[in-house]
Amino acid sequence: MAAFASDNYAPAHPAILEAIAAANDGHAVSYGEDRWTARLTELVRHHFGDQAQAYPVFNGTGANVVSLGALLPRWGSAIVTDVAHLHTDENGAPERVAGIKLLPVAAPDGKMVPQSFGEYTINLGDPHRAQPLAVSLTQSTELGTVYSADEVRGLVDTAHAYGMSVHVDGARIANAAAHLGLSLRALTTDLGVDVLSFGGTKNGILLGEAVVVLNPGAVHGIEFIRKMSMQLTSKMRYVSAQLATLLDPERDLWLANATAANARATQLRAGVDALADELARDGRVHESGAPLLHVANPTQANVVFATLPRAVADAVRVEHPFYDWRAGSHPDLVESRWMCSWDTTEEDVAAFLTALHKAFG
Repeated sequence: MAAFASDNYAPAHPAILEAIAAANDGHAVSYGEDRWTARLTELVRHHFGDQAQAYPVFNGTGANVVSLGALLPRWGSAIVTDVAHLHTDENGAPERVAGIKLLPVAAPDGKMVPQSFGEYTINLGDPHRAQPLAVSLTQSTELGTVYSADEVRGLVDTAHAYGMSVHVDGARIANAAAHLGLSLRALTTDLGVDVLSFGGTKNGILLGEAVVVLNPGAVHGIEFIRKMSMQLTSKMRYVSAQLATLLDPERDLWLANATAANARATQLRAGVDALADELARDGRVHESGAPLLHVANPTQANVVFATLPRAVADAVRVEHPFYDWRAGSHPDLVESRWMCSWDTTEEDVAAFLTALHKAFG
């Protein structure tokens, strides 16, 4: 039974497990003074530029908290979208662990625009107001949309003009790069991004992410912040070995996994659109007049968000687990999130679509 709930559900890629086993060889200096972490540093610089430095951490929340903690002074705050994982799904970790106030802006499609900053930048210099000194954007977004390179450049240039640094939550940056056909550097360093949370767990590794500092002058005390945030692992070689395998240019597993996940989401979206058209042709609509099946945002990464009757969603969920994202326009309707993973197959998607057709009768 294939799940479409989260790319966190997927197993680790076999090559990742092999890398962990290979790293499990005798003694190695702890806390990153090992050859696997040294290799990771080489690969990060290969992908992001000669100034880039990687700081492996345990998880995505840790990567985001360490990133912002190193970018901001105690009086600094960060502008985020109202759907940002930092804002909605990290249980107040930025506020509780790093003491950072988040300043949310509306983002109907998951993306902020330079004009989004205005309501907060007017407070710059006012000691009575939280100081917006960083912008954190998610690539690809929580709604499965992707910022183009020009969109990121516009956000970065505007933020820097206000004296703000830029962080990218890149839990799924591999999916964004695969969609755009761009290198990791072209999507970050070359656009002026200061710090990146590089995701691996959602793209085939067992556990671990990395804070990738692209502009060393933008951060302060990151080694200390990582430790005090409980994100410094003693046996770092096991995290570094996974990330190094993901980034190894001889295989580019990061890109292959993301490309596979994106392709399955594209297949799923095509099937959902075809079914929605079929329902519309048959004149089947919700009593409120809303379509029985509808996808609002473009599918650009590895996820499809569809609004459908709750009863249909519950019927399909029995065979293929997934999460509901938010309520629909009527109590009978719900917007569900269908996430594809690196190991989702064409047959998995076909089975899901069959279950969806069956549930609609």
